[in-house]
Amino acid sequence: MDGMRREWRPDWPVPIGQVWAHWRRGSSDPTYRVDEAGRHWRALGTPTGAATLRVLARPTLGVIEADAWGAGASWALAHLPAMLGADDDPSGMPLLHEAVRRAAHQHPHWRVGRGGIVWDVLVPAIIEQKVTGQEASAGLFRLVRRYGTPAPGPGGAAGLRVLPDAASVRGVPSWEWLKLGIDGGRSSTLVRSARVAESLQRVAALPGPEAERRLRTVAGIGVWTAAEVRSRALGDADAVSFGDYHVARNIGWALIGRDVDDAGMAELLEPYAGHRYRVQRLLELAGYGHPRHGPRMAPRTHLPG
Repeated sequence: MDGMRREWRPDWPVPIGQVWAHWRRGSSDPTYRVDEAGRHWRALGTPTGAATLRVLARPTLGVIEADAWGAGASWALAHLPAMLGADDDPSGMPLLHEAVRRAAHQHPHWRVGRGGIVWDVLVPAIIEQKVTGQEASAGLFRLVRRYGTPAPGPGGAAGLRVLPDAASVRGVPSWEWLKLGIDGGRSSTLVRSARVAESLQRVAALPGPEAERRLRTVAGIGVWTAAEVRSRALGDADAVSFGDYHVARNIGWALIGRDVDDAGMAELLEPYAGHRYRVQRLLELAGYGHPRHGPRMAPRTHLPG
């Protein structure tokens, strides 16, 4: 299959791995890989069809080289700058805490990428609801391997697979979900979302708060899942992860040296309105977090698969 190519010259040094790290769902994610040459491969379910996207930064030339294959290749290449943060403007973020200043200094070129594909973010986010990272990664891996499709062009030969589309998710038999390690609460939310996937894709063009309101009309999509979509698919720099098991505690420790809950996190981040997710992610990239000697969320053992 013939591919398409684009060379893009951004006006800042783009750290592809940092910008795209939150799209990679664990080291076993079958939709994403980085090869020995440092090229980032992604299997995407774009609005115009499946695509394999392969991207390489050439810093000495100031160029991002991108190749794409499949029905969605043109869409993927057209949206590449936005995916890498070209639409994001970090200049207005205040630097009120030492940890924020240090994190911004350590990662001056990181931007919030705008993925533009709601379904590709929503499915992993739902699978991650209220489970450990290990459980979520395993469930996603099984779902994509069983019901996804090989990525177009050389992506398929490299082992990449495209996330199953909404029609495929609607067709998963009820008894298969538990074999995939995905319980009834999450599988029901996936199926409900699949029934309205076309409408949900339209939230990519909306402001963050309105996008959240529409996403949350689907039973099972709450504030945390909506924030995952806002930050990744919409590139919303204010979509802080309320309801996360770790985020509030990590931000509390980074900014004031102690645990806080969601209400406390909201108070700490209020001066950063418009950039609250940016602060969250920069602190994560800089390694700030709750001390790791505390209790961890234990994986459940009652699910098959």
